[in-house]
Amino acid sequence: MKNVAVVDVLPQQVIGIRRRGRYEEIAPMIMELAEFATRRDIEITAPPAFLCHEESPEAAMQAAEAGNADLEVVFPVAGAVEGDGEIRVYELPGGTMARIIHMGPYRDCGEAYEELFAWLAANKKDIIAPLREVYVNDPCETPEDDLVTWIYAPIA
Repeated sequence: MKNVAVVDVLPQQVIGIRRRGRYEEIAPMIMELAEFATRRDIEITAPPAFLCHEESPEAAMQAAEAGNADLEVVFPVAGAVEGDGEIRVYELPGGTMARIIHMGPYRDCGEAYEELFAWLAANKKDIIAPLREVYVNDPCETPEDDLVTWIYAPIA
């Protein structure tokens, strides 16, 4: 469990979309949000993130099977930004978080989650807000084996 670090994350202004659906819809939602930002000349300041609102690994697995996961994707942005329809602008809270870094295909991040949850249990830490996956590099430009995902668990 040496791969988990405790980090302080600053709050960020983000644009986001939140829907019910399948986890496979995360990538198209990110593309939709990126296109919105491009059309409006919104300055994106960091990579996109997925916020997992299911409160346990079991709930996430059930949502995956049922196709009704609570999906939210965001991009950190700068400047005066206005949402439109489903796309809203808000401050994503910061705070103390446990972070693990997954290298490789997104579908293979299960081991990183297992290690993160084992660390949380061993250190008696509670998750106090949605988990976050930050997609550090672009899967359209990066070979699958070289993808980097930062997984954050806001903790208390």
